[in-house]
Amino acid sequence: MKFGFISSFGTIDEHVALAGEIEEHGWDGFFTWDAVSMDGEWSMPVYDPFAVLAAVAARTERLTLGAMVFAIPRHRPWELAQRALTVDRLSGGRLVLPVGVGVGNDRGFTSVPGQATGLKERAQQLDEVLEWLERSWSGEEFEFTGEHITTGPFRFPERPVNGHIPVWPVGVWDAERPPVKNLRRTLRWDGIVPQLRGTADDLTTKDIAGLVEWLTAHREADDDGRPFEVILQGKLSADRGEAAEQAAAMAEAGVTWWIESWWDPSTDTPESLRQKVRTGPPTV
Repeated sequence: MKFGFISSFGTIDEHVALAGEIEEHGWDGFFTWDAVSMDGEWSMPVYDPFAVLAAVAARTERLTLGAMVFAIPRHRPWELAQRALTVDRLSGGRLVLPVGVGVGNDRGFTSVPGQATGLKERAQQLDEVLEWLERSWSGEEFEFTGEHITTGPFRFPERPVNGHIPVWPVGVWDAERPPVKNLRRTLRWDGIVPQLRGTADDLTTKDIAGLVEWLTAHREADDDGRPFEVILQGKLSADRGEAAEQAAAMAEAGVTWWIESWWDPSTDTPESLRQKVRTGPPTV
């Protein structure tokens, strides 16, 4: 199992500096987040995730880079393709794209006339943007016609370093009534960032084991031999022994990436994030 860390709070300089410490202290991935303008307790400076990741790509050598998660329906696909390809190339192929429909209190949705705010419409846009991205990675000229996105010819002559950029969609899990359409979206791509349906509660090892069993039963053979990642975010215990036990249990259940995530603006600070990073990931 690999271990990533989200740089959730700080100035732009502090985010980039934290990435250096994340690499130095043995973590496997650096993740930022994607929003434009938030209100309430989240009314704070928010930075372009691709600009942050470009700076981190130049600062680091081995870290996987991404955001938890990219709000895909808010992005124009042709601009998203160019920005993602830029970071992919700068990093030598280390970019991943955890993706979702975005949060409802991002003013990039709510304050812009014409932006989709309904969950169903944003999910449809997510699918179309991902299809557009995939076609842009071919190196060939293409046109696109969808329900929400229609474009004339585009061509990106330089392909991603590894031929494509891994896509990790958010997926909803419900053991009693698995949401098949949502889960099949994740199976089309390279991984899943799972969350429980109808609650913000963390997934248990039982939840993960049930999800992995369902995914394994429904996943078609991948002709490219690409791995399918199961990415879980949360907080491990401050006790090193307990953290190792938690991580081992998650790995046994099928988690392949653990992303350490601290999101409380009333208690979490750039300094507290640095202290957590410096303890390093647990040994599994």
